[in-house]
Amino acid sequence: MLQSYLLESARTMGVAMTAMQADQFAVYHELLVSANTKFNLTRVPDELREAADRNYLDCISPLAHDFPADIHSLIDVGSGAGFPGLPLSIMLPDVHIVLVDALDKRVKFLQSVIDQLHLNAEAVHARAEDAARRPELREHFDIAVARAVAPLNVLCEYLLPFVRVGGHMLALKGPSLDAELSDAAFALDTLGARLERVENAEIPGRDWSHRLAYLEKTAPTPEKYPRKAGVPEKKPLIMAKK
Repeated sequence: MLQSYLLESARTMGVAMTAMQADQFAVYHELLVSANTKFNLTRVPDELREAADRNYLDCISPLAHDFPADIHSLIDVGSGAGFPGLPLSIMLPDVHIVLVDALDKRVKFLQSVIDQLHLNAEAVHARAEDAARRPELREHFDIAVARAVAPLNVLCEYLLPFVRVGGHMLALKGPSLDAELSDAAFALDTLGARLERVENAEIPGRDWSHRLAYLEKTAPTPEKYPRKAGVPEKKPLIMAKK
């Protein structure tokens, strides 16, 4: 059963999960599988353990690695099917979470899950570049997160405008992180951030692990960033070659 597997795996990871939270994950999984038959949200492995490891435990793995304390607001940019924002919302009920996605059908799915699970969250239909221009969202959040959205130098331009000075950006990345960090040095300096730390995020019983990059917001992001929709991806912030 999904609930018992999640509870045992979370315990092994050092993450405190309640039976009620495990039940919420089970409902989320059912809603995701059902929605995926109607339109393609994300890859949902048929094998339950595979789905739990890759979609749910992977998303809550930051909670086992000195996740920032005393946070009250979090934004998940490019949330897609809700990863990692919905699993984090289940696990962090006192944190208000905003999930941003550019596709309306995904946003409607996200909001339906939020409503059915009574989560402290909301879904917003917008591109990251446009959402970051909204006064109620810009430099408002304690932490901004994303998983499998873009290379780190592009991701910094998407996420850092949402983060208050002193807050954090968290990127859930794969084995390419070291190269991405090198490429992102100029973006960090330009957007007002520094690398805080990197953690390996292991899943019990798996021979693969993902990596977590924590950045600290050290200065306000210049008003001209993010650039217009599509520009960060087409023209990433990189140091000009001499």
